[in-house]
Amino acid sequence: MATDTLGETTTGGGPDAGPDAGAARRAMLIVFLVVFIDLLGFGIVLPLLPRFAEEFLGGFSETAKGVVIGGLFSSFSLMQFVFSPMWGRASDRIGRRPVLMVGLAGSVVFYALFGYASNLPAESWRLALWLLLASRVGAGIAGASVGTAAAVIADCTTPERRAKGMALIGAAFGFGFTFGPLIAYGALKFFESQHWAPGVVASLLSLAALVVAALILPETLKPGPKTPREFFSLARTREVLAMPKVGLLVLIYFLVVFAFANFEATLALFTKAAFDMPADDTFLVFAYVGFVLMVVQGGVYRPLAGRVSEWRLLRFGVALLLFDLGGIALNAFAADALRESGDGVNLRPLFYSSVAVAVAGFAFVNPSVSALVSKNADRSRQGEVQGVNQSFSALGRIAGPFLGSVLFFQSESHLLPYLVAAAVMLGVAVLLAAQGKDAGP
Repeated sequence: MATDTLGETTTGGGPDAGPDAGAARRAMLIVFLVVFIDLLGFGIVLPLLPRFAEEFLGGFSETAKGVVIGGLFSSFSLMQFVFSPMWGRASDRIGRRPVLMVGLAGSVVFYALFGYASNLPAESWRLALWLLLASRVGAGIAGASVGTAAAVIADCTTPERRAKGMALIGAAFGFGFTFGPLIAYGALKFFESQHWAPGVVASLLSLAALVVAALILPETLKPGPKTPREFFSLARTREVLAMPKVGLLVLIYFLVVFAFANFEATLALFTKAAFDMPADDTFLVFAYVGFVLMVVQGGVYRPLAGRVSEWRLLRFGVALLLFDLGGIALNAFAADALRESGDGVNLRPLFYSSVAVAVAGFAFVNPSVSALVSKNADRSRQGEVQGVNQSFSALGRIAGPFLGSVLFFQSESHLLPYLVAAAVMLGVAVLLAAQGKDAGP
């Protein structure tokens, strides 16, 4: 056995050997970079998309605004839902490297399109909205290769080290989500509020990652039997969901992502409504979310992985999410009540603490589910199984932002998205409790 510089163990020989230690190190570093760049682009776009779109929706009703903004968010995840299993199956057949390269190339094109669409004048609102939609569809197709990144981790780690490896992806999420909003803020400041700047910066960063990947990314898929050419196959997806424990884990992941996406997609709208927060401060809120995710994933979860079972870590994350999505709902209710009474009580400390604990909960759930799914999957189908898992995660990101954006505008308190999210997490907690010992120690 050999241990790489990232602390992951790779196999050193034999018929089931993965990549050698040097190749594994390069692969893990590139996977970190790929996911970081993907989430960097996502972090750049997320706080801007609802506000940019709102500028093109001046004559629309509040409900219509919610539908359009929710649709723009959901289109990205719809493409991930469709394409994640396809990319996974493709990577099991042709290799991880070409799939990741295609994903990065797509990000270069479609983040540039986002920058162009965002900069169109208000009178061109129809064209702008269609191009924003096209940019999110294309970015979703490109970003669907994240499941392949998880398959690379599975290729490069032993089952005992799998959770630590998956936490590396989570840390990359956190880094991207921290620096994405800050880069968006910096780009708008440096280029004097030109709307094209954040999208172009995201595109250039994706181009840099593509060049680095082209130079040093090795292939981690070991030679072996090729999977069938059924890239789009409902039957094979049903096979994956029928694997012992995999179906349960995929369902849990879908529900958790759905609940978290209700909060995530409405955060920029909530900070504006509850605290009259300007756009500049909203960037800092999203950076704060990413910072918490990065610290918990890299500094808390990774040291625990391997010493505490993934099932226990999963349960702990679910409990944190349940508790503090309820806290955010309480914050929304209190903000509305204080607005009515004119009381000057500062609710921001409650808001920031609730957000931190909810994000920490998600940081525990994400790598735990990915590691458990990988452990219960056949080695020859790692790409496909991770793709299906990411596909249902994407389904949660379709339904969550759409429903959350619509519900947000249905009451002056903006309470409904967070109540729904908390109720869903209660259902997940009940589901895990009902599994008892069957769900592991």
